[in-house]
Amino acid sequence: MVTSPVDVAQWWRKPVINRRAWTWEDSNDMQHNGEWWQHAVIYQIFPWSFNDSDSNGIGDLQGIISKMDYIAALGVDAIWLCPIFESAMNDMGYDVTGMLDIDPLFGDLEDFDRLLSIAHSFGIKVLVDQVWNHTSDQHPWFIESRKSQEGEKADWYVWADAKPDGSAPNNWLSAFMGESAWAWDDHREQYYFYNFLPSQPELNWHNPDVVEAILARAKFWLERGVDGFRLDAVNFFIHDSQLRDNPPREQGSRLPEGVDADNPMVQYWFKYNFCCVENLDVIKPIRELVDQYPGAVTLGEVTLCEDSVQLSSQYVEGNERLHLAYNSALLVDDEPMSASLMKRVMQRVQNNFTQGGQCWMVGNHDYGRLRSRWTTTDINGQPYPEAFYHMMAALLLSLPGAFCLYQGDELGLPEAQIPKDISEDEIRDPFGKALYPVVPGRDGSRTPMPWQEDAPNAGFTEAEKPWLPIPKRHFSLAVDAQNNNPDSLLNTWRRLLHWRKQQPALIAGDFELLETEEPLFGFVRAYAEQRLLCLFNISGNPIRYQLEREAKHELGIGLGFPINRNGDTVELPAYGVFFADLPVPNC
Repeated sequence: MVTSPVDVAQWWRKPVINRRAWTWEDSNDMQHNGEWWQHAVIYQIFPWSFNDSDSNGIGDLQGIISKMDYIAALGVDAIWLCPIFESAMNDMGYDVTGMLDIDPLFGDLEDFDRLLSIAHSFGIKVLVDQVWNHTSDQHPWFIESRKSQEGEKADWYVWADAKPDGSAPNNWLSAFMGESAWAWDDHREQYYFYNFLPSQPELNWHNPDVVEAILARAKFWLERGVDGFRLDAVNFFIHDSQLRDNPPREQGSRLPEGVDADNPMVQYWFKYNFCCVENLDVIKPIRELVDQYPGAVTLGEVTLCEDSVQLSSQYVEGNERLHLAYNSALLVDDEPMSASLMKRVMQRVQNNFTQGGQCWMVGNHDYGRLRSRWTTTDINGQPYPEAFYHMMAALLLSLPGAFCLYQGDELGLPEAQIPKDISEDEIRDPFGKALYPVVPGRDGSRTPMPWQEDAPNAGFTEAEKPWLPIPKRHFSLAVDAQNNNPDSLLNTWRRLLHWRKQQPALIAGDFELLETEEPLFGFVRAYAEQRLLCLFNISGNPIRYQLEREAKHELGIGLGFPINRNGDTVELPAYGVFFADLPVPNC
C-alpha cells in the first residue's frame, strides 16, 4: 500500500507514538538523556534560492514563511538558514558587514521574528548560519583596523609585514583564489590575511576582544529565540601565530578530503593557516555560552582538512566543544556507491565518533547535490536509476546521528551544469569565477527551487529573470508535479521522515554493522524495546537474505519498497530496502 500525497502532507499533525512499547514517557526520558539534536534531520535553506516573495528574482524571509507548511509536511526537525545578515554580497552573504541585523535583500528583524514564531508553532527548530572566522572588508571593524597599526582595532584582524623583498609573509594559499592568501593594504602598508576572498579578511581569534565581541553577537540571537548556530568553517578560526610556511605536499600523497584535486591549495599540507590544534580550545567559550540556553545547539562545518572524519570528531569530544559537526565522509565523487564503501565509511565514523555528535551531509550549497554524488554510474558502469535515490533516502535516514537535507535534494534535482545550464557570464559564485573552467564552482547546486511545473521560473519568482537560471529539466521535478505522484522521490522522503519519527531505534538507537556481502549493506539499530533490522540492496540485481534466527519480526509497512518474502528468506529487488522489527532478547 502506498500512502497518498494528501495523507503524507497531514502526517506532521499526528502524535508520534510507536505501536510497541514506545510511550510519551519514553520520549521524555530520551529527550532528557539524548537531546533533540543528536538524531535530528535539519533542512538546509539557501535563502537566495528558496522562494521569492517580492518579485526581485531573489528569495527572502517572507518567501520562506509562505512555504513553512511545505517544510512542516516534510517531517524535518529543524531548519538551518544560510546567512541572512547585513552583507556586501560578494559571497552570497558569507561576507558579513554586520551581525546584528537582517540584510534588506531578505527582509528585516520583524520578518525574522515572524519566521521564528511560525517555525516554532510547527515544532520546528531554527538554526542560523554564523560566519565568525572572517568579515567583509566593508565591515566597520575592518575599516577601523586598516586605519593604523596603533588604532583601537589594529589587532582585530591578521596583519603582517612584508618580507624584505616586499613579498607576502609566507606561502599560505587562498582556498578560493588559488593564489597567495595575503593582500597588500596601501594605507596601512602591511599585508592582511584571507582564507577565501580578498574581500573577506580573517578575524584575529588570538585577540580576546574579538572573541568577546563575537560572543556578544551570538548572545543577541540566542536571546531572540534561535535554537542554535551552524558555524561556518569552524576549523579556520585560529591561525599559527608564528606565521610558519605550510609544508609542501609530497607527490603522490593522499589528497585532503572534500577538496577538488585541481585546486592549487592542495600543493601544501593544511597545517598552519587553518586546522590548527589550538582551534579546539578557542571554541570552548562558544559552547559555554550556548549551554546557558537549554536545547540550543552548535553545528560545525569541518570539511577542508586532511582527514575530515577524524578532525570533526575532535570538535565534538566532551562537553566543552561543539554539539554536532559534519564532515566529508560521504563526499565521494570518484567511486560508485556500494556496500563496501558504506562499510568503510561507517567503520571510520564509529571508530572516531565514540561519543556521538556526527552529522551526515551529502549535498549542500558548497559541495554539490546528492544527485551528483558517487560518480554518475553504478559499479557496473550503468547510470543510476530512480530507484537508487529512493533507496539512498532510506539509507541516509537510518544512519546514527543527525542529518542535513539540502533544499531540493528531496526532489532529486540534478546539479546544474556550467556552461550548459549556466553560461560563463551568468556565474555568480566568486569561487567559480576565479577558477573557471578548471573548477566548476558552486552555482550548480544553488539554482532556485522549482515549485510549479508549468509556471514561469517554475513558480520561484514573478520577476522576469531569477538571480540564477533554472535548468529546464528541473521543471518536471517541481514540488506540485511530485506532490501529485505517490511514488515520487519527494513523497518517499516524506514517508520516510515521518516513519522515522515513530521508530525509537532510529531516533536514539545504538548501531551494529552486519557482516554482509556485496551488494548488501545491513545493520541493526536498537533502543529500549525495539531492534530494527535495516537492509539495503546497493545494486541493480535482486538479492536474497536469510533471516535465520531473526525470523520473528514485523515488516515496516507503507514505505513504498516492494518485498518478496518466502518464510525466512527475503528477496530484495534492485535497489530494494527492507526494515524489520526483530525480537528483543529477554523480552
